[in-house]
Amino acid sequence: MGSIRKKQIDALKQMLNLNASVSNSTGQETDWKVLVYDRFGQDIISPLISIKELRELGVTLHVQLHSNRDPIPDAPAVYFCMPTEENLGRISQDFMNGLYDFYHLNFISAISRQKLEDLALAALEANVVMNIHKVFDQYLNFISLEDDLFILRNQDTESISYFAMNKGNVADTEMESIMDTTVDGLFSVFATLGVVPVIRSPRGNAAEMVARKLDKKLKENLRDARNCLFTSESSYSYQRPLLVLLDRNVDIATPLHHTWTYQALAHDVLNLSLNRIILDVKGKKKICDLDSNDSFWMAHKGSPFPTVAEAIQEELELLKSSEEEVKKLKASMGIDNESDIVFSMMSDNTAKLTSAVNSLPQLLERKRLIDMHTTIATSVLDTIKSRRLDTLFEFEEKVMSKMSLERSISDIIDDPEYGTNEDKMRAFLIYYICSPNLPQNEFDKIYGILEAAGCDVNAINYLKRWKMYANMASSPNQIAVGGGTKTIGMFSKLLSQGSSFVMEGVKNLVVKRHNLPVTRIVDDFLESREPNTPEGDYLYFDPKQVKVTDVSRSKTPFYEAIVFIVGGGNYIEYQNLVDYCKTKWGGAANVQSTRRIVYGTTLLMNAKQFIKELSLLGQELK
Repeated sequence: MGSIRKKQIDALKQMLNLNASVSNSTGQETDWKVLVYDRFGQDIISPLISIKELRELGVTLHVQLHSNRDPIPDAPAVYFCMPTEENLGRISQDFMNGLYDFYHLNFISAISRQKLEDLALAALEANVVMNIHKVFDQYLNFISLEDDLFILRNQDTESISYFAMNKGNVADTEMESIMDTTVDGLFSVFATLGVVPVIRSPRGNAAEMVARKLDKKLKENLRDARNCLFTSESSYSYQRPLLVLLDRNVDIATPLHHTWTYQALAHDVLNLSLNRIILDVKGKKKICDLDSNDSFWMAHKGSPFPTVAEAIQEELELLKSSEEEVKKLKASMGIDNESDIVFSMMSDNTAKLTSAVNSLPQLLERKRLIDMHTTIATSVLDTIKSRRLDTLFEFEEKVMSKMSLERSISDIIDDPEYGTNEDKMRAFLIYYICSPNLPQNEFDKIYGILEAAGCDVNAINYLKRWKMYANMASSPNQIAVGGGTKTIGMFSKLLSQGSSFVMEGVKNLVVKRHNLPVTRIVDDFLESREPNTPEGDYLYFDPKQVKVTDVSRSKTPFYEAIVFIVGGGNYIEYQNLVDYCKTKWGGAANVQSTRRIVYGTTLLMNAKQFIKELSLLGQELK
């Protein structure tokens, strides 16, 4: 199947090479061009290709489609946008204004025949038909954040949110539009990968609707011999990926959970978005880009926070020793800041200093990255301390794993030291979801405490109805189950080294490995078992077969899976799948191995965003 991120980068580079193969143009002079994108196009490109790389690809200027732009003659313009009425209107306006001499139009999703004819008419009226060199459907309507992580949207997420799908007055046309948007994104994913998946989904929810529509769309494309997108050898191989489509309602506790790993914490408390965090440091805006070129991030994004703090301290010590070594070399050769002595006589030391100088760029880059992670980790640590997130995480883990509690939920909620109103609401919602037989008097007591504290209780009202419909009491073991935690000694190593992270008062929690509901379902499929969940049996779709038999269902082994959550996902589930791969097959999910699991979702949402969705649904019940 290959890395979805790499395949999308290759497709974008080919597009920026005016849709000529990049390998074929090696050694040729670069064509300079202008890149014009809409907000969707910008979101797709920004996590994948840096400004420096755009320059190397010949992009001298990159601008928003709907910004005020001056005419640029001679240079070709590469458009990358959605085929919306608004965008096509602006492109037609560009034709009329004669902004560019050459137009290369690339649409993120397929443009309809009618819209293409309207665009052709606009080109005729503006007399620029000869200036339009190419029109391409790129099928890139998704955002690759990592080798094994993608989302469909970062813009206009309200239209495909959990609230949009579950609100009481959702119209059939609205639901149809949400499903079509989701299917279009998933179709783009498989067109980019060049593979046709086998699809499994539970019955009776949004995931089933997506499964049926995607199966139909894939079948139609496979039947169209002239325009089939799956003609590569990989799509005909015996090994095909499994697509597991799940509804957000399969596990509603995990998105609310306080987390303890670096990446998920950054998303929860610092609002990580498109691999970027924007921090306010002493009144100045600091942009922190977290990508695959950052070795520290790649090594520690899934680590518990205390481990990250320790690793940062170790890196700082290594950098310090490297700097000391350079200083000693300079001193031994009689070089200081004021002197400029010729030192060619000292051959041994000269070689050492040359080596040190040559390694200076890498040293400076390492220092920049560690300084950045020190800033991020300090912000996270401040939040952990001020909101007691370590204690809340430990409490929720015990609730989710049915362990005995040292403090009752009412004590946690009533204590002013524990977090914000939102934190307390999250802790109670998890407790409520994971307690199938919560006495009414206990429920009323906690509800009253939260209401008196000024909490928005609409989320509780909605989950009360949701819980009734889900009939959780009959299947309590299917609720999100944590693995518990254990507290180890304080950060003795850190403290003895005089760490810049003062960790006193923060618990050093080691999280026990456990599989969340989504991971357990995937594990069942990869082990050729049918999941035992409240949703009942799972539907089976194979777009390559006209008729699916029980034999074809049972005999299909799967080594690669794509898990897709309709209605919003989170970094906690993603990290759980990565850990599952490491534990099960001894390698990270993004490493070449016999097994690969990719996590995808309509949008990534943190607990704050999810509670807002639940509150909006609760308001409808009034």
